[in-house]
Amino acid sequence: MSPITVGVLDLLPVRTGQTTAQALGAARSLARAADEAGVGRYWLAEHHNTLSVASTSPPVAIALIAAATTRMRVGSGGVMLPNHAPLVVAEQFALLEAAYPGRIDLGIGRAPGTDPVTSWALRAGASDSDAVQRFPDYVQQVMAFMSTDGAAVQIGSRQHEVVATPHAQEAPPVWLLGSSDYSARLAAQLGLPYVFAHHFAGRGTAEALELYRSTWAGEGEPETFLTVNAVVADTSEEARRLALPFQHMMASLLVPGPMKRRPLMTVDEAVEAPLPLPRSTFDAVTDPWLVGTAEEVAEQARALAERFGVTEIMVQPVAGAYAGEPVDRDVHRERTVVEVATRLAA
Repeated sequence: MSPITVGVLDLLPVRTGQTTAQALGAARSLARAADEAGVGRYWLAEHHNTLSVASTSPPVAIALIAAATTRMRVGSGGVMLPNHAPLVVAEQFALLEAAYPGRIDLGIGRAPGTDPVTSWALRAGASDSDAVQRFPDYVQQVMAFMSTDGAAVQIGSRQHEVVATPHAQEAPPVWLLGSSDYSARLAAQLGLPYVFAHHFAGRGTAEALELYRSTWAGEGEPETFLTVNAVVADTSEEARRLALPFQHMMASLLVPGPMKRRPLMTVDEAVEAPLPLPRSTFDAVTDPWLVGTAEEVAEQARALAERFGVTEIMVQPVAGAYAGEPVDRDVHRERTVVEVATRLAA
């Protein structure tokens, strides 16, 4: 069997009884465990206005994780570009690259990563449609601002040079992220590496990757990998129990009406909580997830890698925690990452 590189996608979850500071401590512990286990890259997502997720600022989180580790790449999965000025993103990631050379990835997404009201606040009342329509231009602006030569900006009749930072030796690689064929087509057109959000629903992945590969217009070979939710435990039954808190969180997003904001449930709470959806629909949430023993999850991961033609899999460890377990660690998330990385590297 050929080795498969494992990455980690982290939402910085915050559970009942855990402060944000403790959740960040748990993330640093997870990152150190991942680094020691040979994980290739560790990406932080961008989400807003929810008590169960602390990943509101990928650049800040990246700095925290990069400082706590020594080897693996650290990046965004991703920065939601319509929420930010391209120059701000370019400066943030140029600075990160200068601080941690050769270890930074800039993953860029088009979605808001939040509800419409929070999106409006993030963009200071600017039109959502304008930001989304200009997304291809914004991506190219970020890359131009980060380049060693900078970018020329026309203001009135004069042209001005704008450079994100004059001291970074190299620009971090830019990845496009997506959950539809839009970003796949744009990534192929711009010759950028691309990741489809398979962990969202497990559908549309084959079509998106085929579109990306078949329309590739860049130099060399197109670069992509697979994202997937995973939980590892001693038994399949225990793994399904550990998956319940994240299962409830994801199921709540499918319920019509305003989203109920609360910390991530503990496993104890999730076991007792009423289902937010009919049983069949609730159970279907985990259909694309890899849930079971370490051997079962590794076998399923290898099958997915072969099916989609990739040699790298990014795992979002969606194992919950029991009440009374350490609040400055996520022991079951750590185990999931270490066990999967160890087995897929063999």
